[in-house]
Amino acid sequence: MSGKETAELEAALTQKSPSKGPQSNNAVLTELTRRAALTQIVTAVVANITIISSGMGIGFPSIAMIELRNSTSSVVLSESEASWFASITAIMCPFGGLLSGYLLDKVGRKKTLYFINLISIVSWAIMSFASRSDSTTLFIQLIVARIIIGIAIGLSSTPASVYAAEVAHPNLRGRLTLLTAFCTAIGMLSIYTLGYVFKNDWRFVCMICGVFTVVSLLTVVPLPESPSWLVSKRRMDKAERCLKVVRAIKEDNSPEIRAELDALEENIARFRSSATKKSSKLDQLKKPEVYKPLTIMCTFFFFQQFTGIFVIIVYAASFSIEAGVAIDPFLSAVFVGLTRVVTTVLMSFISDKFGRRPPALFSGFGMACCMFGLAACAIHPVKGTALGFLPTVLLVAFIFTATLGFLTLPFSMNAEVYPTKIRGFASGLTIFFGYTMSFIILKIYPSLVDTMGNAHVFILFGCVSVLGIVFVYFFLPETKGRTLQDIEDHFRGKKTPAEKGEVEMTTILKGSQANQDA
Repeated sequence: MSGKETAELEAALTQKSPSKGPQSNNAVLTELTRRAALTQIVTAVVANITIISSGMGIGFPSIAMIELRNSTSSVVLSESEASWFASITAIMCPFGGLLSGYLLDKVGRKKTLYFINLISIVSWAIMSFASRSDSTTLFIQLIVARIIIGIAIGLSSTPASVYAAEVAHPNLRGRLTLLTAFCTAIGMLSIYTLGYVFKNDWRFVCMICGVFTVVSLLTVVPLPESPSWLVSKRRMDKAERCLKVVRAIKEDNSPEIRAELDALEENIARFRSSATKKSSKLDQLKKPEVYKPLTIMCTFFFFQQFTGIFVIIVYAASFSIEAGVAIDPFLSAVFVGLTRVVTTVLMSFISDKFGRRPPALFSGFGMACCMFGLAACAIHPVKGTALGFLPTVLLVAFIFTATLGFLTLPFSMNAEVYPTKIRGFASGLTIFFGYTMSFIILKIYPSLVDTMGNAHVFILFGCVSVLGIVFVYFFLPETKGRTLQDIEDHFRGKKTPAEKGEVEMTTILKGSQANQDA
């Protein structure tokens, strides 16, 4: 609730209740704000439950690969087939990202979440009942299922975070957009844990994931649609009803609701008026408020992928072996998943307190140190010595520092840096680029290890992390505490109220210093 909206609401309450004093009105406002915050948190959480299944899909190859290659009780895959099983998902994720942009703008945020759950159920069902007697049939079934879940993963990277960004107050938006990263982490931790418990029965694990996804589909039913999307489609009556739900306001003709709807209409009308009726998405991408954040976010995703984050996530068990970790590789994967979950929770508080840039800078520094440390351990093996625990510590520390910035921030910021009218398309395009980079690094990683050796691969990831620090310092904008309109104005070159305040304060301080010097 902005200061202007709060003032209008206070005035309305005062007019309606002249016999009540300021303290009574303040109590009403506090209760209203509390109910609105709780409603926004609940709706954002429910929307993001869908993402848990996608997190399971991302981590699934790590727990299934060993049995698929070495099973003594079922058919197995060849080395080539197994590599396609692991990488085919990354090929499809970019297309899921593009489809996400289309569906978000065409059918809305809620129906896109329906679609993600439905195709995820199909994927888990195919793998649950995959052949136990014919390796060719098994391979085909697994590839089809992984193609479907790959599309679902690409689709799920944007809708829930966009939805959270559009229903949340600016003070809550930082935490709520991080829910996508948190639920992805929960999904991966769940699949790693299930893999550790049911080491020799990945089909049963798939069945559990399918049942969970059915429950996830049912939770989406009561969600209100995004008011921003409804306004963009000129469905004002429904937009007002949904906005009243997420703002926890029951009264008719609320000044706060009217002010927010007017602001949304004005923003979308300005975007429409600046383009001709025949303008295409490509024409819209030429606007500074679109191409600037698009360039920044695509670059951020490049650094996310080529610092080795997704390599560790997808190849968690085998990477642990290559890094020299001495414990059970499945248990090591669980530690990786647990670390990510805990750190994502911590990140929600850090992001609100310190913003986006400081955690990202720390993240890049920590990742570089961990990768250089793993390289040193690969060059001078410590297994069997007093420092045998060091690779495990470095691996967990890498996931910890990565989650504080480079792993989570690209996805959460992707939901808040684009104008409403093109947010779905631009977010989908960014996800397409990000997952294309993911496919490239996941596909070439085994070859890199074979040709360069573990140590040099770790050094490569560390050097990219250092370059990522430079990028964050010079180019990544700060979005903490800014409304979506402020962020759009920033990229358009128009000073936001916060920036104007900084300029005024600088002027005052300079004037004061000049007077003292005089």
